[in-house]
Amino acid sequence: MGEKTLHSVELSSRFDSASFEDRIYNTWQQHGYFGPRKENKNKPFVVVIPPPNVTGVLHLGHALNNCLQDILIRYHRMSGKQVLWVPGTDHAGIATQAVVERELLKEGMHRNDLGREEFLKRTENFALQHKKIIIHQLQKIGSSCDWERERFTLDKGLSRAVRHVFVRLYKKGLIYKGNYLINWSVANQTALSDDEVIYKKVQGKLYHIRYELVEMTGFLEIATTRPETIFADVALAVHPEDPRYQSYHGLHVHVPLIDRTIPIISDGAVDKEFGTGILKITPGHSMADYEIAQRHTLPLINILHVSGHLNDHVPEAYRDLSVNDARKKITEELMALDLMVKSEDIIHQVGHGERSDDVIEPLLSEQWFVKMRPLAKKAIQALREQKIRFYPRKWESTYLRWLENVRDWCISRQLWWGHRIPVWYDEGQNKIIVSEEDPTENPIYQDKKLHQDTDVLDTWFSSWLWPFSVFGWPDYTDDLARFYPTTTLVTGYDIIFFWVARMVMAGLEFTENVPFKDIYITNLIRDIKGRKMSKSLGNGIDPLYIVEKHGADALRFTLSFLSSQGTDLHLNEDTFSFGSKFVNKLWNASRYILQNLDNCTYIPMASCKLRVVDKWMMHRMHMATSDVIQAMQQYRFNDASYAVYDVFWNEFCDWYLEVSKVSLYGNVPTEKNRAVSLLLVFLERILRFLHPFLPFVTEEIFSKLPAARNSSHLIIADYPQLLDTERFPDDFARFEALKDLVRKVRSTRSELTVPRSKRIVVAITFDKNWQYEPFVKQHEEYIKELIYADTIHYAIPHANDDKVISIAGDGYRLHLFIRHIVDVRKHAERIQKQIVKFQQQYAVTQQKLSLQAFMQRAHPRVVQDMKDRKEELANKLRKNKELLDVLKA
Repeated sequence: MGEKTLHSVELSSRFDSASFEDRIYNTWQQHGYFGPRKENKNKPFVVVIPPPNVTGVLHLGHALNNCLQDILIRYHRMSGKQVLWVPGTDHAGIATQAVVERELLKEGMHRNDLGREEFLKRTENFALQHKKIIIHQLQKIGSSCDWERERFTLDKGLSRAVRHVFVRLYKKGLIYKGNYLINWSVANQTALSDDEVIYKKVQGKLYHIRYELVEMTGFLEIATTRPETIFADVALAVHPEDPRYQSYHGLHVHVPLIDRTIPIISDGAVDKEFGTGILKITPGHSMADYEIAQRHTLPLINILHVSGHLNDHVPEAYRDLSVNDARKKITEELMALDLMVKSEDIIHQVGHGERSDDVIEPLLSEQWFVKMRPLAKKAIQALREQKIRFYPRKWESTYLRWLENVRDWCISRQLWWGHRIPVWYDEGQNKIIVSEEDPTENPIYQDKKLHQDTDVLDTWFSSWLWPFSVFGWPDYTDDLARFYPTTTLVTGYDIIFFWVARMVMAGLEFTENVPFKDIYITNLIRDIKGRKMSKSLGNGIDPLYIVEKHGADALRFTLSFLSSQGTDLHLNEDTFSFGSKFVNKLWNASRYILQNLDNCTYIPMASCKLRVVDKWMMHRMHMATSDVIQAMQQYRFNDASYAVYDVFWNEFCDWYLEVSKVSLYGNVPTEKNRAVSLLLVFLERILRFLHPFLPFVTEEIFSKLPAARNSSHLIIADYPQLLDTERFPDDFARFEALKDLVRKVRSTRSELTVPRSKRIVVAITFDKNWQYEPFVKQHEEYIKELIYADTIHYAIPHANDDKVISIAGDGYRLHLFIRHIVDVRKHAERIQKQIVKFQQQYAVTQQKLSLQAFMQRAHPRVVQDMKDRKEELANKLRKNKELLDVLKA
């Protein structure tokens, strides 16, 4: 495009993100920018969203996860890739049903009052409402998902995939039904997998109880935290090498309060140090005891109803009591019989439901299971062959540890909301039918009395198929061929075994390919005190509140800037003012440029004569582009964010924009035209550079650029490329030398509180043959403006040593005539005090880092913070000592 007359553009003096964010997002959607372009035949970059549960609103962890995904998506879209981000939500079986049942209770109703069909309709309506809320929230933070491909883990396509997988695994012998000890949630009235149980430290009691010996006089004393399970005892166990009890091997004892005799066995799993070293074996109510019972062929006794009350396998006086009531009654009776030796307070680990937070009861129950070891072998091999990679690498050990110790997966849940198990029972012939289609609709079974299994499948049973089921699998669709396997998964560390490992297993089993190549594990968000954010602590931060207060871009940039791999994010509301300041800086810098266009002519860059400062800026942009490309390849979001921050704020604003003022405010029209044209070139490039991180504000500013620099929309513009024609290493080095000189003067002025309004006299003397002397002299006008000097001399004009403060540089020496306008003595005393303070702080930091106990026990983030603090103090000491030497010279 040739020369063009420019006109100033007004941006509001007050930045207001709410005035354009929704408008811009709607524009993106209306133009269909979020979906992959069919004409694009380049390599695809595909992400499937970790589907949020339809039980509530997004929290800050969701915001972090989705902001990082969107940064990747926008970056690769602008880089020319064929990009797809598939959105969706998870039906969250247990959590969603629990919420709906709580709502029913408020109305004085139970799900049985509605019946299964009506209850499911009500739950579906609830899920639909919350899906809309979640989608709205994702859009508010700028998520550029392809909403036309939105999926739900209970939609028809996913349901078909689930049934297909169940039948396929059943026929292969990898799904079976059996009566085993499972984790039972009384609150939710369903089985849970091992991974859905979290262990918490709780205050309890350790009860010491006497068991009367059968073959000889006397008692053995055991210690237990659960005396109510006495009625389920089938043995006492001691360690085979415990000398205290070797003479009791093979003898028997009477179980207190019940007419039962049980053997004394020996097993290496017994902890000799816990309690009395004797373990009561209740395999019907303890996972560890269950394994011991299997080794010794002991019977299994279940004393609990699914309601959590004692059943008919206990004496009549205890039947239908809750666990806590039974515990109280038993301890009282044992004390009355002089069988209770003592009880003592204890802190111990107790399993709780991950979502319900109720105490989990191990319970014998008939459930459906998946054999995991055959599937796990392939998933382990995939990592070892580097078919998948974790970022950061430390999470690979978590993945491997779970797979190497994997247990069979209990997949049946006693719920109504979920994928119903595709199994029908023939009452007449005592047979089961496992089928993808409903056999009751098949004429073959017309005369049969069939009823479907009432249980549903674990929510994760649909989620582990997510990366390929969203593309229409088990059909071989165009989308499946085009976009699977996906590229990258962004998720949290807490579901590496729940979801990540299972997806890898499913991908290899059903598609013979890994579902994704790269797995980026996001940081854990903590409050400023280091505590994990939670509802109970009330320290969470609503991401939409941050959007309302600071804008979506401020939220996004703060989170990405702080996302250093392997470290936690420590946040409070004030933290987001960092991103807000950055966005405001971009707005104000753009406003300054756009309001200085009147009476200027745009000159194409090819026709502009580039000066050293222009080449320096171009080279600096080239370096930053290289940094971003490398950082994005390694998922180092913090490094990519710092690269764009540094080149815009510290280079473009602090230097290029400042230098350009000499031309903008000068009296040479051609020079002003040249300067304005290049400012527009660099501003447009910076907007493209920043867009993945700050999509809204960059798009809004981009839309205001003169037509000479603006075409279409920024979201589909090209990301800055690495071009050798934009590398100017020699010019870059020359301007860096000038910057170093200016920085030294500015730093000294700042330390000695010389205001900018005070123009000073400076002399510069050069070392012999310093290569940058001609360049410095040539750009005297720039330097004067940057250091706020009236005059620059190249020899000390007179011998007023009492007025001069001299500073040594690399190849030159600066002489600032300011000693007569600053209180040298006062500043020297202040700096000396600072040096003493910094020395003391440095000594404390050094001492802590030298302590072996601190280095071993402290959190890695705390240790790194301490190392960073030490380096910061060392720099402050060095600078203050240099300045003190200058003042004393």
